[in-house]
Amino acid sequence: MKKKWIILIVVVVLLLVGYSSIKGTYNTMVLRDEGINTSWAQVENQYQRRVDLIPNLVNTVKGYANFEQETLTGVIEARSKATAVTIDPSNLSPEAIANFDQAQQGLSSALSRLLVTVERYPDLKASTQFQQLQVQLEGTENRIAVERRNFNQEVQGYNTYIRSFPKNLYANLFGFDQKGYFQAISGAETAPKVTFD
Repeated sequence: MKKKWIILIVVVVLLLVGYSSIKGTYNTMVLRDEGINTSWAQVENQYQRRVDLIPNLVNTVKGYANFEQETLTGVIEARSKATAVTIDPSNLSPEAIANFDQAQQGLSSALSRLLVTVERYPDLKASTQFQQLQVQLEGTENRIAVERRNFNQEVQGYNTYIRSFPKNLYANLFGFDQKGYFQAISGAETAPKVTFD
């Protein structure tokens, strides 16, 4: 009779330890996944901040009658494309992030062309409103870089956690997949220059 009780106690203890292990691992995966979603929201916030600055920038530049309309149209179209590409945080695959990043790079390129063109307009460069927008845009570009780095750190922690043994078994069981990173594109090591000398 004692043997049966000992076996029963051992089985119950093993079940409790197993349950506790699975529960703790699952909850940590959920916590890390939510951390990625939060970090992604911050990335989107900073890109949205940049998009929100563009109408003011375009309107300021439009005030200079001789300014190249083609350049302004390019910025407006790039802004439209950048805002059209969104990602559901539950689908942060490398492909989805690459598509999002490509649209944002198109906007960065259009802004760079605009800012280079401004060089030909000394009155515009001297405008207080334009200078303030330029400072805000520069600050936003820095914030974007910081939030992208933070996002990649969150993804690295999550991916490492779900790929470690035995957590990888639980991750597969519960459907936790790896998330994608922001990847640097060629030429991305040089930040867009938005200051004027």
